[in-house]
Amino acid sequence: MKNFCCIEYREGSKEEILPDFMPDFPYISSYMEFDIQKAGRFVPWHWHKEVELFYVESGVVEYYIPKGKVVFPAGSGGMVNSNVLHMTKSKDSAANTIQLNHIFDVSLIGGSQGSRIEKKFILPLTTASHIGIISLDPNQQEQDAILKDIRKSFQISSGEYAYEIKLRSALSDIWARIFALSSPLLKEGRDKDKTDDKLKLMIIYIQEHFWDKVSVKDIASAAFISERECYRTFSECLHTTPLGYLRNYRLQQACRMLTQGQDAVTAVSHACGLGSSSYFGSVFKENFGCSPMEYRKRWQNHDITGQI
Repeated sequence: MKNFCCIEYREGSKEEILPDFMPDFPYISSYMEFDIQKAGRFVPWHWHKEVELFYVESGVVEYYIPKGKVVFPAGSGGMVNSNVLHMTKSKDSAANTIQLNHIFDVSLIGGSQGSRIEKKFILPLTTASHIGIISLDPNQQEQDAILKDIRKSFQISSGEYAYEIKLRSALSDIWARIFALSSPLLKEGRDKDKTDDKLKLMIIYIQEHFWDKVSVKDIASAAFISERECYRTFSECLHTTPLGYLRNYRLQQACRMLTQGQDAVTAVSHACGLGSSSYFGSVFKENFGCSPMEYRKRWQNHDITGQI
């Protein structure tokens, strides 16, 4: 199980790159430990076509999607649908918040493209754009049973005989039960909201130009909308401004550069678009509670791989 520390993105689509994700078995499990003393205290806005099935082991995790927020205390969990823009963070930074994740391409349980299973039980849910996150409540008997099986599925060891078959069987059973719970929502059949697509275009632009001078006009133009609509979209969906998101993304890249390279702090500040080292140091300490050099000493070569 991977302990993730920083997100990387695919060129072009800017979907999240999932480390060790193999096409012959499109699945990874991850162990996410939120820590206020590092960038890993939250997972920044991102999306991936793979489904994310999760269980909160301890603490409280908040999931944010453009349509709102869902809170998951210890013992609860749920599923993030395919291509849903989302961000997560620990509700209580002082708590030891741990989350377990299954992330997999639906072909793992649906089989080949066009299969009967895909048509009947996969596509109706993954193409339902109005269903972003499905939450499971341990106080509901049927949902609690699913949560227990999700937790149990993480105990299937990759070293045991027929691991792949056992894991696929467990995920298929869990999927079938979640699909049944989602039946009332699937019947609603809402029209696709194009706001998410516009937001993704603007996020892609920021990720491809964060080191350069970027204006709100530039960000808005990437989605072919006005600056006013750009401000409204970021405010309503991400609860920040376009330039606020840009600054946070630059800080995320700075964390990656500090832990994965040896460049001087001045070079890092300019490379991530944050200007002078004094301004960079001030903004960095405001967000992470330590200087860039202290952060580097604490986390460089730390034995973790993967994502923020």
